[in-house]
Amino acid sequence: MMYRQLLRPALFRLGGGDAEVAHTATLRVLSGLAGGPARLTALWAATARYRKHARSAPVEAFGVRFPNPVGLAAGLDKDGVALPAWPALGFGFVEVGTVTRHPQPGNPKPRLFRLPASDALINRMGFNNAGAAALAARLAALGPLPVPLGISIGKSKVTPLSEAVEDYLVSLRTLYRHGDYFAINVSSPNTPGLRTLQDAGALSELLAALSAESRVLAGDAAPRPLLVKVAPDLTEPALAELLQVCTDAGVAGIIATNTTLARDGLAVADAAVGDQAGGLSGRPLHERAVQLVDFVYRETGGRLPVIGVGGILDPQGALRMLDAGARLVQLYTGFIYRGPELVRQINRAVGQTVYRPRVTADSRQETR
Repeated sequence: MMYRQLLRPALFRLGGGDAEVAHTATLRVLSGLAGGPARLTALWAATARYRKHARSAPVEAFGVRFPNPVGLAAGLDKDGVALPAWPALGFGFVEVGTVTRHPQPGNPKPRLFRLPASDALINRMGFNNAGAAALAARLAALGPLPVPLGISIGKSKVTPLSEAVEDYLVSLRTLYRHGDYFAINVSSPNTPGLRTLQDAGALSELLAALSAESRVLAGDAAPRPLLVKVAPDLTEPALAELLQVCTDAGVAGIIATNTTLARDGLAVADAAVGDQAGGLSGRPLHERAVQLVDFVYRETGGRLPVIGVGGILDPQGALRMLDAGARLVQLYTGFIYRGPELVRQINRAVGQTVYRPRVTADSRQETR
C-alpha cells in the first residue's frame, strides 16, 4: 500500500510525468542502496518482508534450480546496474538485457509511455544499452548472484540482418560465463527487421550457430540453456513452425511473450496515448500471453519449459500462467504499477498452492 499510495505517485510525477525519467531514477536509487557490503546488508535487512515467502516454492527448469518461480523480466534493468537489489526484493531470478554486441543509444526520446487506466505501458526503447562487453565487465566485478541470472541478447541496430548470426554469437561469447541461461530475443517490435528472424529458415540458422557455439564454450560441462522469446502477434501456425525449429535445434525453453503491436483492450482514457508506436505490455496483453503459454505447452506436450510473461498484475495472473503450463513467470509492467509487494504476494500464493501436472497425450513434465 505504501508503494501504491506514496511512492508510485511521486515516481509518476518525476520529469513532468516522463516514464523513462522515473525508470532511470528508480534504477539509480536501487543501485545506490545495493552499493557496497554495508549498504547491501542494510538493504537485505530492510526488505526482509518481501523475501518471507521467496524460497517456499523452488522450481527446476531447463537444468537450473530457482528458489521461487517469480523473475524480473528483461528490459527493466538492461545493463544490470541494480542487480543485487532484485533478489533482496524477493525475485527468484533476474534477466538482464536485452543487450547487443555494440553499444547503442536506442530510439529517440520520449520512448516510454504509461497508460494507467489500462495498467499498461508502450515502449519503443530500441535496445538501448551499453553493449555486451560493458555488461560482462560489470558482472565480472559483481560476482555471482544468490539467484539465477538470465541474459537476453539481441541484434545491434547497425548490424545488417545478413550478419545477424555473428552479432548474436559475439554477444554469447562475451557473456557466456556469466549467465545461467540465455534468452534469444528475435521478437522485439522496436528494432527494424528483427522479427523476421522468427521465420523458420532464419531462426534455424541462428539457433544452430548459437547451439554449436554454446557447446564449444561449455567444454566438458553442460551447455548453458538457450531460450527463445516469442512475439504474441504470431499466428498459431507460425508459432507451431517456430516451436518445431526450436525443438529441432535443441532449445531449452520458450519465453512467452514479448510486447504486442495490437491495441486491444485499452481503456477509453488511454486511447490517445495508445496511438504511440511501440510494443504494448501490461493488462491488455495478459489474456493473449496466457493463450500462447497454453499453446506452447499443448504443442510441445509439456516437454519445452515456458517462462510466462505478460500482464501479471496480481497473484491470480501468475497462477493462471502456471496453470496454463508455465514453469516460471516474469514481471515488468506489473512491478512498475504494483511494486515489490506484488513479488511477495505471488510467492505467497504459489507457496500455498499445490500444483499437479497438466495432462497431455505425450506429456513427461514433472509435478511443479
